Amino acid sequence: MEKRKTADNKVLWIFAIGQLGWSLLSGIIANWLVFFYQPSQEELAKGQVLFIPKGTFIGLTAIGVITAFGRIFDAVTDPFIAGKSDSLRHKLGRRIPFMRFAAVPFGIVTVLMFISPFGAENKGNAVTLFVFAMLFYFCMTCYCTPYNALIPELGSTQNARINLSTFISVTYFFGTAIAYLVPNIANIFIGSMGYANSFRVTIAIMAAVAVVCMLIPAFLIDENRYADTTPSKSSAFSSLLSTFKNKEFRTFVCSDILYWIGLTLFQTGLSFYITVLLGLDSGMTFPLFVTMTVVSLLFYPAVNIFSKKLGKKKLIAFAFLFFSFAFLVTAGAGLIGIPAVAYGFIIAILAALPMAVLGILPQAVVADISEADKLDTGESRQGMFYAARTFAFKLGQSLAMLIFTSMILINSEVEKGEAGYGLGYRLTALTAAVLCLLGGIVFLRYNEKKIISRIEEEQKNA
Repeated sequence: MEKRKTADNKVLWIFAIGQLGWSLLSGIIANWLVFFYQPSQEELAKGQVLFIPKGTFIGLTAIGVITAFGRIFDAVTDPFIAGKSDSLRHKLGRRIPFMRFAAVPFGIVTVLMFISPFGAENKGNAVTLFVFAMLFYFCMTCYCTPYNALIPELGSTQNARINLSTFISVTYFFGTAIAYLVPNIANIFIGSMGYANSFRVTIAIMAAVAVVCMLIPAFLIDENRYADTTPSKSSAFSSLLSTFKNKEFRTFVCSDILYWIGLTLFQTGLSFYITVLLGLDSGMTFPLFVTMTVVSLLFYPAVNIFSKKLGKKKLIAFAFLFFSFAFLVTAGAGLIGIPAVAYGFIIAILAALPMAVLGILPQAVVADISEADKLDTGESRQGMFYAARTFAFKLGQSLAMLIFTSMILINSEVEKGEAGYGLGYRLTALTAAVLCLLGGIVFLRYNEKKIISRIEEEQKNA
């Protein structure tokens, strides 16, 4: 087999643009779907309509069940798509065909998630949302699982792997930041279109931008030039089982699940923390997130340098602890005599450092583990490692959505200004702090030295 070429930084940046696209779509759903379908008292007063039934079943809301089931469906399809991608025989490679196929449908169903064809509190809207949610998560899997599988292929050395993880983290932040602009842009249209339609038009514009971004690496990167395109011979199920037999991967996944439950609680709740706990307008979400992003980006060079010198494990464990503290501070929003805007910026700045570390290094850790496993087993299963990771943490995200949408009902009948107002939102931030701390404790069991030594040993013998 012809030796594959090493991707330079130009190629890595082209690849990273795809992350900007799919993180924009993901950010729209993560940040605004619950906000749109389970609006607070403040948003209802602005003209938003309650499109799906408000009642609960055994303490669970309709939007909570739909989003949780969507994540479970997403998690289950991840190994299936990963297996298909790993074993694909195609002239364009194993990953690019999936990315080209999924990008446009991915953007379309994101827009359709906010279409409610029936009247207020109609069960038909819940059914429609359920169908489009399943399609959304399937399209997301078809694009993101093969996309992530290219990370260890394009990052064929330790330095390149960390650089690529840094680049895609930068574009991830930009994509997520743009997603936070939804209410700001929607305000331009709200006067002529109304609350709901202003959101829908804004999301349609953003989805079009995201699709273009996702197609850029799909058409500009020659996978055969940089990646091992030899199809895996294992079935999806046996490949998944083999992946979870890797002890270090299991340790990583356990900590990752706890982290993503906590992060999903925080991310879903951010717009509510700002509007309910701090009493600010939803438009403040964007400047606060931009502040967190800019400060986080300032830490990127340091994270890149120190991770190469100190290793990834120490920095990740520290980030878990610091994130837990930031979530704890968020839980106290509105209780301390600090101006609301100032408190919001304090939260943004505290979250910036751990966001930088955990935005870059976990992807590189999975790349390390998959590369070491390939050397030990002879099987090129990068797609399955990333799918197995997403399979696990998406189950965690499903649980987080059930927890969040149910927990925020606590004291929901309490009027603004009364004691206990916003207690449910406050408890979600506190829960996120505890889970993130537990995730850091679990990650301390990861044997980074063993993994890196195996890779370096092979490189010396090559």
